[in-house]
Amino acid sequence: MILKNRGHVLKKSIFNVGSLLLLFLSISFQCNHLLSSNVECQLKVDSLKCEYQVNPLGIDITNPRLSWTMQSDARSQTQSAYQVIVSTSLDSLTASKADQWNSRKVQSGNSIQVTYSGPELAPETRYYWRVRIWDQNDTPSAWSEPAWFETAILHQHNWQAKWLNDGKTNPAVEEDFFKFDPAPLFRKDFTLTKPVSQARLYITGLGYYEASLNGKRIGDHLLDPGWTDFSKRIYYSTYDLTDRLTTGGNCLGVTLGNGWFNPLPLRMWGHLNIREHLTVGRPQFIAQLKITYKDGSEQLITSDTGWKVTEGPIIRNSIYLGEIYDARKELAAWNMPGFDDSAWHNAALADSPAPILQAQPLLPIRSTAVIKPVSVTEIKDGVYIVDMGCNFAGLASFKFNLKKSAMVKMRYGELLYNDGTLNPMTSVCGQIKGKRNDSLQANPGLAWQEDIYFAKGSSPEIYTPRFTFHAFRYIEITGLPQKPELDSITGYRLNTDVTPVGSFSCSNDLFNSIQQICQTSFLSNIFSVQSDCPHRERFGYGGDLVNTNEAFIYNYDMANFYAKAVQDWDDCKLADGMLTDTAPFVGIQYCGVGWAMAHLHTQLVLYRYYGDLTILQQQYDTAVRWFDLVINSNPDFIVNQGLSDHETLTENPAPTLVTPLYFQCANMLAQISAILGKNDNRDKYLTLADNIMTAYNGKFFDTATGKCGSGTQSSQSFALYSDILPQDSQKAAFQYLLDRIKKCDNHLSTGIFGTNYMLDILSRQGSGELAYTIVNQRTFPGWGHMLESGATSLWEHWQFSDNTYSHNHPMFGSVSKWFYSSLGGIKPDPQAVGFDKIIINPLVLKQLQWVKSTYNSVRGPITSNWHKSDNEITFDITIPANTTATVYLPSDKLQAIKEGGKPVTAVSDIKLSTCNNGVSAWNIGSGSYHFTIPCK
Repeated sequence: MILKNRGHVLKKSIFNVGSLLLLFLSISFQCNHLLSSNVECQLKVDSLKCEYQVNPLGIDITNPRLSWTMQSDARSQTQSAYQVIVSTSLDSLTASKADQWNSRKVQSGNSIQVTYSGPELAPETRYYWRVRIWDQNDTPSAWSEPAWFETAILHQHNWQAKWLNDGKTNPAVEEDFFKFDPAPLFRKDFTLTKPVSQARLYITGLGYYEASLNGKRIGDHLLDPGWTDFSKRIYYSTYDLTDRLTTGGNCLGVTLGNGWFNPLPLRMWGHLNIREHLTVGRPQFIAQLKITYKDGSEQLITSDTGWKVTEGPIIRNSIYLGEIYDARKELAAWNMPGFDDSAWHNAALADSPAPILQAQPLLPIRSTAVIKPVSVTEIKDGVYIVDMGCNFAGLASFKFNLKKSAMVKMRYGELLYNDGTLNPMTSVCGQIKGKRNDSLQANPGLAWQEDIYFAKGSSPEIYTPRFTFHAFRYIEITGLPQKPELDSITGYRLNTDVTPVGSFSCSNDLFNSIQQICQTSFLSNIFSVQSDCPHRERFGYGGDLVNTNEAFIYNYDMANFYAKAVQDWDDCKLADGMLTDTAPFVGIQYCGVGWAMAHLHTQLVLYRYYGDLTILQQQYDTAVRWFDLVINSNPDFIVNQGLSDHETLTENPAPTLVTPLYFQCANMLAQISAILGKNDNRDKYLTLADNIMTAYNGKFFDTATGKCGSGTQSSQSFALYSDILPQDSQKAAFQYLLDRIKKCDNHLSTGIFGTNYMLDILSRQGSGELAYTIVNQRTFPGWGHMLESGATSLWEHWQFSDNTYSHNHPMFGSVSKWFYSSLGGIKPDPQAVGFDKIIINPLVLKQLQWVKSTYNSVRGPITSNWHKSDNEITFDITIPANTTATVYLPSDKLQAIKEGGKPVTAVSDIKLSTCNNGVSAWNIGSGSYHFTIPCK
């Protein structure tokens, strides 16, 4: 009995203690929950973009992609979920209400390429959006600041406007194309009687157009629209004219230039007439102005035959030769309301050459820098040489004081002859260097760049060309009554207005100068197409793109630009599916795999750097169709034709170099197939790669010596970079490469592929000091030799040329990638999707004291700076929120490595990955880190 009672008491006591414990745990949990719910999220959402643009005006994508970045002072911050709301009302959005789309809480770490998934977007409508996220602790952030995007016309049937031209026909005889053909002026008067709420102009022209409203230019786009295959798609632009319309009379004006739609029938290299390969016709335009009044009613002003047209003062314009402007033919106030146009005739209807009118997806060409001349020299009576101080692409504007009918000529060139006269020969269109014909209305015979101005006799007169551009450092001016003042000439650098995203500098001033001329050359060669040179050809060659697209990306936001480039290759494919050497296609088709692979290579680069999966999906069939043609043409797995290492200094037969490029393509297409879940094709292309490897090694690789093909620097670098050699033979092949470099006195002999590949291979295989020595050479051949010879931009050829080769070519600019990815050490992980996984692996070299490198990735800024002192090496690294990185430090003595003054092994948010051969690798999350290691 007593025992039972004791047991009952014991059980009751245990029950009471358990109840108290449960109560305590419950209270504790609730307190912790309350505390955690009050914990502020460490992440701030910013940099909202739609289709890679900030607040884009005029997109015609029905399901646009949204992105954002996150800022935080704390480490290892990640996004666990997000919520996007979209509204047609800013007031509703500010109140966190969504009348269009509410994604609700989405459990995802994705912060880029988030596709709008709400109801169908309406055309010509502004949508406001904002986002908030939840961090790794499921704590919500504050809402971001509002952003917006505005749809354009969206659907082809919404175009009510008609294409118009001047009613003329192009000449039947080639010689007549060189006669004066004035750029047409179009005008349209209209009247507004009610207050305006909103006005949008949707407009484009072929080849170029310039629009005005009430006498003032509309927008700041130059050489619009971007160059495309005009038989497939034509870009249009959207302008907000709400605040520029006036009650009463208004006037729209349009001037048209020839551009790429009506080029002259020049015979480039004596045979190529690009008119035979481009879609061509008379200049034409289409415009649609939608006006919404405050009472809710709408009005459309469209291009139709009610517009009037006449000839303007630009009496000839050519993308290559330049412009002839007769100011005596100017019509004052022609684009102002009320102008008497009774003598003009009605515009004519024109047929659209393309089925698709598409809102221009990339930023326009603009004037992005003003360049003032450094000197004006009179080299002989009445001949003046203007030195702009640097080689660039764009325009020069002139202020004249002239008598009526005075004729002034401006010739442009990159060089001067020894006697100080202008040398225009390196920028002559298509090597057209026959006997010069100075008649203004005939084939010039010698196709240099030149503008001509006829004065109207009112002082001062300002002339700026409008439908051409030049690439030059020097201007020769003749026809002036006296020496021009420096301030009467202004240069305007033009380029597609890409946003700078990278910066690099180091303790070697030569490298800083090389970086500068790379950037100059890059910007000189992006006029909606990445060109080989900005004067002589201006074509979008694939080989140049393959070897420099990453260098461009480290320096500029190229997401939309390169997506457009891939689309160009798709649009320009031949009828059987074969990809071309250039896009847009101009009739050049001999370069082969190394140039066509730009289509594949650029897609993967867009995926690794920007996370663009859409482009892989859209372009897959085109890529497969092309590659199947390549496969069928090379049944023995060896490619025998095609251009190899362009501008190399040694003989490099195509089979030994193009076959590794074929091998690369097979692996790239296997990667894309795997990403898209097309595993059968993945296996097919991997098997093909194995067969190519076997064929290459059996035919070209000497296992005893390590010699690949001809054994040149290029041949060795192609094989090693492509990883086409057996693993156990790569050491011998690499040693053979080192021997070849030594025989060249530590100079390169490579072309555009080999240079890119060799610097990468040397840096990855422990020979960074040798790569440094090669880049640091000031004697021929190399970048230092260019600079020592006075270059302000990159040359086309390692050897100085005063007659043939361009002095403004980006293709050797792959060295800029080496600065960022090797010296700075910033690169995407091989498995990265939009730089979500980062590698920081800087080359700390004996001859460098410090490096500063920053890349503002699609997920936020990445910084990798290092500096050597007498006692230690410091590394300052910043990783953006919602990403991870592996940092490689040149020490395997773990106890000696410190971060933030503490032993790195004691820092909880830094984890050791690997440690061997004098290098330790550390896994880190987002945030800023300060590593130090003792000097050896």
